[in-house]
Amino acid sequence: MKVSLIIPLYNEEENIQPLMSRLKEFFDENDYTYEIIFVNDGSSDTTAQLLDEQAESNDCYKVIHLRRNFGQTAAIMAGIDHAGGDILVTMDGDLQNDPADIPLLIAKIEEGYSLCSGWRKDRKDNPLTRTLPSRIANMLISKISGVHLNDYGCTLKAYKREIIKEVKLYGEMHRFIPIYAYWYGAQVAEIPVHHHPRKYGTSKYGLGRIFKVILDLMVVKFLASYSQKPIYVFGGFGLINFLLSFACFGLMVYFKYWGGKTFIQTPLPQLVVLFFIMGFMSILMGFTAEIQMRTYYESQSKPAYLISRTRNVEQKD
Repeated sequence: MKVSLIIPLYNEEENIQPLMSRLKEFFDENDYTYEIIFVNDGSSDTTAQLLDEQAESNDCYKVIHLRRNFGQTAAIMAGIDHAGGDILVTMDGDLQNDPADIPLLIAKIEEGYSLCSGWRKDRKDNPLTRTLPSRIANMLISKISGVHLNDYGCTLKAYKREIIKEVKLYGEMHRFIPIYAYWYGAQVAEIPVHHHPRKYGTSKYGLGRIFKVILDLMVVKFLASYSQKPIYVFGGFGLINFLLSFACFGLMVYFKYWGGKTFIQTPLPQLVVLFFIMGFMSILMGFTAEIQMRTYYESQSKPAYLISRTRNVEQKD
């Protein structure tokens, strides 16, 4: 069994040497066939040079330099695409994750789980700006997605290769990997892991991330529930607008003949037209989305289902 450890880094020059020492100590004490993939996410300090120096001294250290700062999701995806291990482990490079927890994650994978996520139960971050918003986000994500985890934001996770290779990430979606993996039939586990306070450098996240999480969660919910039937969203919104248009038309007629107000004395005629046009456009968008969805699946020969296993069924070419 080969383990691929993926570590995205952005302006972490002060953490490189302590990180390398901790990783070397860990892998010297544990009998793993391993590779460590460092993804330099367009750092503007000396992170790139320090990583290259370390890679020269150890063939197990692999370094990927991105042309600019693409974000943590893209950096993790780059590491996954270039990983060759049977089990892929992701962790942060700021020394807040502990490599000593890796065997616990791998043990869960060996039990039969496809993905094991770390839970920073005793988190060492600012409770007001980091911990509290994270807890609220985790509850919201678990409620909406149906995948109940205490800590979606913990980068320390382990995956079976065949599961994570099926997942394609965009934007800032790395925190939702367990949800994507669950769609592909993954059995998801979560265990408490150590969390250390940051000693060097500054955090790359702030309160502004909350809005990104909310928007990303809306995308995830849409993809989970309506990616194959987008007409249900657009058409449903369109039908609601048609109903509002008819209701405004009824009120308009009522006020004209029984309420003592002409059409020009109320905004109802404009609302009738507005809601009708919005409903019509929404349904047209739904039709367009349906055509795009079918084109997506049929042009790439993608099935609308995933098979776990079969018995006495011949495999198709």
